Amino acid sequence: MLQALHLKQVGPAPEFDVEFAERLNIFTGDNGLGKTFLLDIAWWTLTGNWIDQPAYPQRQGQPEITCHVDSPTASNNQDYHSSFDFDKQQWRKLLIPDRFKGIVIYARADGGFSVVDPARKRDTAYNFTANTLWNGLRSGKKVLCKGLIDDWVKWQIQPDQTQFNLLSQVIHKLAPHPGEWIEPGEPTRISVEDVRDIPTVNLPYGNVPIVHVSNGMKRILGLAYLLVWTWYEHSQASKLRQNKASDQIIFLMDEVESHLHPRWQRTILPAILEVIKGFQDNLNVQTLITTHSPLVLASVEPIFQDERDRLFLFELQGDRVTLDEIPWTKQGDSVGWLTSEIFGLQQARSKQAEQAIEAAEAWMRHDDMSNFPDYLRTKEQIHQQLLHLLPGHDPFFPRWIVTMEKRQA
Repeated sequence: MLQALHLKQVGPAPEFDVEFAERLNIFTGDNGLGKTFLLDIAWWTLTGNWIDQPAYPQRQGQPEITCHVDSPTASNNQDYHSSFDFDKQQWRKLLIPDRFKGIVIYARADGGFSVVDPARKRDTAYNFTANTLWNGLRSGKKVLCKGLIDDWVKWQIQPDQTQFNLLSQVIHKLAPHPGEWIEPGEPTRISVEDVRDIPTVNLPYGNVPIVHVSNGMKRILGLAYLLVWTWYEHSQASKLRQNKASDQIIFLMDEVESHLHPRWQRTILPAILEVIKGFQDNLNVQTLITTHSPLVLASVEPIFQDERDRLFLFELQGDRVTLDEIPWTKQGDSVGWLTSEIFGLQQARSKQAEQAIEAAEAWMRHDDMSNFPDYLRTKEQIHQQLLHLLPGHDPFFPRWIVTMEKRQA
């Protein structure tokens, strides 16, 4: 498993140092501070492949990427280093003996996926766009993957429905329920221009071809298929090589909440862990996840284990980007997470409502009101703004009304 990354003069900060937990690693923080960048570096460290462009170093100093990984051949785990060759404009290879032998899966925020499977193409990644995931991935005359549409129908109509049943189970686990369940339906032809039978799903309101479902459902279906396909092909390749299936999977997912309704956000991450662990007994799963969602963090509270999991925060402090592990503390609900140090909001409200409440609190303390806008300097002005911006049942109103009445007495 990936144990640590040490980055020098590469990325948005002079240095990054991360020591990973063995199971769940969650990275959060504002946009543009390096969350996706860190996943890209981790992917390259584990696979030797870049998703798109390599991470370009800063021009000053001696850029370096150092990783600490479990090595199956080294007697002791150790650090492996790569420096940037400015002449060739590329990073030197990490000379890791027998690079990580587990499966590595990267679910990207753009809807694409990447997979490296040691039982198949040991040094090459399968890089899927959203289109090739659904319609097939080819390399020259070789069919690397038939795609979600063809595989789904094939698994559904063949006598042995082991794979189809597994796909159905994974979809069921990844989708929120019972109110918004998803079940595979019967394939159907939907176009005179496309001769394929298209899978369908049964939803609470009816049957829908999968090409017509929402982006959120497509993300769930694509993830379900990718996980089942990866494990199935790995198992088949392992049998052909007369090897045992791997007992390790590293799963990277960028913006786990992308396209998902809050109901889905509060179930997706625990469901992913359950699905992957269910492929094989004693399967070791390490995850690296990025998120902006307080509901994703709230969903982890029942399963977070201090000895196996870690939470990290990217922050901009002045002109400096930092990355630190944050002690895990339950916040109870999404409001608690929004107002925690992870997201840093003073209140889980609109900016205007927050300002009106700040003005009201200043007025109750007899503070100088000159720093507030002209429309928030008197009791009457503040009261009108509160009536306009807050719901009638807002918990701030009782304190505000009692204080006004005392001041009038």
